[in-house]
Amino acid sequence: MKTVEILITGRVQKVGFRACARKIASDLNVTGTVMNLSDGKVQIFATAEPIILEKFISMLYSCPRAVIRDMHTTDIPIRTYTEFSIIKISGPVSTVL
Repeated sequence: MKTVEILITGRVQKVGFRACARKIASDLNVTGTVMNLSDGKVQIFATAEPIILEKFISMLYSCPRAVIRDMHTTDIPIRTYTEFSIIKISGPVSTVL
C-alpha cells in the first residue's frame, strides 16, 4: 500500500470533479479525501496498491466537464482511511462530510 498527494489545476471546481473522483475511488477501492483549495486547485490524498493508484490517477482525466491542465503527484507517508470522502470547506476551517 502507498499514499499519494495529488494536486490538480485547471477547470476542476464547480464541475462535479470531486464527486467524479469519489466515484472512481469507490469503484477501485481507493481510500482518501478530495477537497477544493482556495487557489482553484483540487487536492486529493489517496491510499491503495501502487498499480491501483496509477489507474485511479489516469481515470481522473475522464471526469466529464473537468479540464485538467496539470496534475502533480507526490508520495507521502502512508495514511489510513476508512473510505474516500469529499471534504467541504466552510470558511477558513474544513469539515469532513
